[in-house]
Amino acid sequence: MSQQHVMGDAKTRKAQPVCTGALDYFPDALLAVAELSRIGNEQHNPGEPLHWAKEKSTDEADALLRHLIDRGKLDADGVRHSTKVAWRALALLQREIEAERADGTMCGEHARRPECPEVVDAHAARHSVFAPTPSDGTGR
Repeated sequence: MSQQHVMGDAKTRKAQPVCTGALDYFPDALLAVAELSRIGNEQHNPGEPLHWAKEKSTDEADALLRHLIDRGKLDADGVRHSTKVAWRALALLQREIEAERADGTMCGEHARRPECPEVVDAHAARHSVFAPTPSDGTGR
C-alpha cells in the first residue's frame, strides 16, 4: 500500500472531500461494503489478514449486474445483493483507475481534465464505441 492515492498540490488535495463527500454521504453503505470485504476475505483467504486478492475474481461488471438483478434481496450468505453491487462497482472503478494510471492516461488526479487534451483524446479513442478502427480488417 505504498501507492500515493491523494495527489496534487495542497490546494488540490484539500479540494477532494473524501470524508465529507463520501464517508459522510454513505456511512451505512460503506460500513456494509467494509463488512462484505471482511466476509469475502474469510471466504477466499481464510486466516489471512484482510486484503483484496484481485487475481481470484476479475468479472466485476458481470457479477455487479447479476447482483443488481436481485437488488433489494439477501443473497444466500445473508448479505444484501445491493452491498455486493456496491463492492463490485468500487472494484470496477478501482481497476479502471489503476489501469489508467499504469498506462499513463491519467492527468494529475483521478480525472480527465480539459488542460490535458492529449490524455482525454487517448482515453476516448481507447474506450469509445466511435473510436476509429484500423484499416487492416481486424476491426481492432
